[in-house]
Amino acid sequence: MPKPRHSGSGLEMAGPTTVPANGAAIPALGLGTWQLRGDDCSAAVKTALEAGYRHIDTAAMYSNEEAVGAGLKASGIGRDEVFVTTKVWYEDLAPADLRRSAEASLKRLGLSRVDLFLIHWPNARIPLAGSVRALCDVKRAGLARHVGVANFTVRLLDEAVAAAAEPIAANQCEYHPYLDQRAVLSACRRHGVAFISYCPLGKAQVLGEPAIQAIATAHGRTPAQIVLRWHLQQGVAAIPKSGKPPPHRGELRRLRFRACRGRDGANFRSRPKQRTHGGAILVAGLGLILTRAAR
Repeated sequence: MPKPRHSGSGLEMAGPTTVPANGAAIPALGLGTWQLRGDDCSAAVKTALEAGYRHIDTAAMYSNEEAVGAGLKASGIGRDEVFVTTKVWYEDLAPADLRRSAEASLKRLGLSRVDLFLIHWPNARIPLAGSVRALCDVKRAGLARHVGVANFTVRLLDEAVAAAAEPIAANQCEYHPYLDQRAVLSACRRHGVAFISYCPLGKAQVLGEPAIQAIATAHGRTPAQIVLRWHLQQGVAAIPKSGKPPPHRGELRRLRFRACRGRDGANFRSRPKQRTHGGAILVAGLGLILTRAAR
């Protein structure tokens, strides 16, 4: 996967541009598309790609794969330059259903294969080993370059890796300064699996954190840029979703290039009012941000 390029932004790339994982090179900053629909979704994808993004995330459950595919096509960016992720919903994890879901996703996207195909959520009612074998079959059939999981705990990730005949490339989970994911991060690193963070800005709630605002002011950055930089410094890929579909081209470009520069449990939903662990992560991350955010 080539490094993302920019067009006339005047901003220099530095820091990690991809997260390596078991043969995959996942662009470190991407566009999440959850809750984006129709023309707004297509326009958001097209604008993001024009601004320099090369990682687009969708899922069968989002009901927007057709719109994402239209945005990819409208952008004019070569297929080999864009890393596309989609996911199979937890109700479709029986082996035959999983394969049909992958084929249906490709048809909706208008693609012959995706770069990363994930199990969206685990399902305790369907044996994981069979689902993982079917996931690996999707890769061997050429429908996906890489496969992985999402919302998997440490135990489930261990089980998935043990059952997989193909490398598990990624585990996509919610992660931000209010949600402690150190145990899952450690497990991902132990297995050589990339950690991809959705809701990396904590649904915008972390942006009001006084410490983050102070760092942003000190370094001439926005709070969002500071939080995304915190993710990238940990080797975590982040897929923020724009709150203003279609996103403003200039703001996406500033966010993309400045950010790149400069618990093991079943519930991965954030709880901003209960920040015992999240606060510890925020404090632990401040040193890196303070010393490197302006570089």
